[in-house]
Amino acid sequence: MSHDGAEAESFVADYFATEDRKTLLIGGAGFDPRATQVVERMAAAGADVRALFVRENRPDPDPELTRRAEENISRLQAAIPSHEIVSIEIFGADGAVVGGRNVAMTASRQDMTSITDVVVDISALSVGTAFPLIRFFVELIDRGKGPKNLHLFVAHDPSLDAQISSIASDAPGYVHGFKGGLTLDAASQAAKLWLPQLAKGRQQALSRVHDFVSPHDTCPILPFPARDSRLGDLLAEEYIVEFESAWKVDARDVVYADEQDPLHLYRTILRLDDLRKPVFRDAGGSILILSPLGTKVMSLGALMAALERDLPVAYLESIGYNFQASAEPTSTTPHLIHVWLEGDVYPQPRPRLKKGLTQ
Repeated sequence: MSHDGAEAESFVADYFATEDRKTLLIGGAGFDPRATQVVERMAAAGADVRALFVRENRPDPDPELTRRAEENISRLQAAIPSHEIVSIEIFGADGAVVGGRNVAMTASRQDMTSITDVVVDISALSVGTAFPLIRFFVELIDRGKGPKNLHLFVAHDPSLDAQISSIASDAPGYVHGFKGGLTLDAASQAAKLWLPQLAKGRQQALSRVHDFVSPHDTCPILPFPARDSRLGDLLAEEYIVEFESAWKVDARDVVYADEQDPLHLYRTILRLDDLRKPVFRDAGGSILILSPLGTKVMSLGALMAALERDLPVAYLESIGYNFQASAEPTSTTPHLIHVWLEGDVYPQPRPRLKKGLTQ
C-alpha cells in the first residue's frame, strides 16, 4: 500500500497520532534540505516517536555542507527530543565501502520493546545506507522478532535531486546484502540484464558500473511521466554516446517508469523478470541487475523488486557531494510519498516479501 501527496500527509497526521502507536523513526542527518520534512510532520501529528538520526561520514566533507547538516540536526533534535544521533563511516580505513554493514549493525542494537511501527525516511539517506537498513527490518519482521509495521517515506523533489551532484568513488560493487543469485555457481551462465536508472551528470559513474557488471543486455530506465515532461528526452540526449556505443541500446530497450510512483517501477521490473525466465530457462537462466542512481522515489521501486526477487543491486558509492550555495529547493513542502512495506494492512499470514534474504 502506498500514499502520496495529500494522502500521505493525512496518513501521517491520522495514523501515527493514535495512542497505541509507538514508533521508531530512522532518517538521515545530513545536508539535504529534505532531511527534516518527515520528522517535523511526525512531530506535528503528536506521534509517540523515538528517533535514530544517521549521519553519514565521508572523507574531507565540504565545510558548507557540514554547516547545512548542523542546521538540519538542530531542527531534528528540536522536533523529536527522544533521539539518538549516530555517525556511520561509509568507507573503511582501506577505502572499502562499509556503510551498509555499519548501519545494519547499529539498527540491530536498537531496543524494539513496545515499538509497534518502524519508519525509515530515505529522503536524506544514500542507497548504500538505506537499502541494507530496510532489508534488516524486513528480515527481522520475517523472523517474528520485530515490530509488525514497516513504513518507508521519501520527500520527493526531483528539481533538488538535479541540484545535488555526487562525487563517485572508483570502485563499484554490490550494495551490502544485495548480491542476489550472483553468489551461486549457476549464475555464471545466466544472461545478465542491467537496469540502470539514468540521472543527470552520472554518465561516468554508470559507465563504471556497466564495466563492473559486464551485462549481456542493458535496458536504461527513464522517468516518464515526470514533473518535467522533457526530462526523459533530455536524459536520453545526455546518454546518447553510451546508448550508441558501450551499452548498444535502441529505443525498444528503454524502460519508462512514473517518477512519482515507486510501485510502477516495482511492477515493471517484476514483469521483465517474469518475461525473461521462460525464455532463458534452458540457456543458463536470467538475472536482472539493478542500479538505482536516479531519484529516491524510483529507487524505492527498485528496492521493493530487489527484496521480492532477491535481485542484485550494483552501485557506485559517493565519496562526497556538491551542492551550490544558491541551489535551494523550489518548494518548502516537497511531495511526500509513503510505502507501507510490511504490517497490519496486509492479510495474514502474508506471503513472504522476499526470497532467500539470508546473506
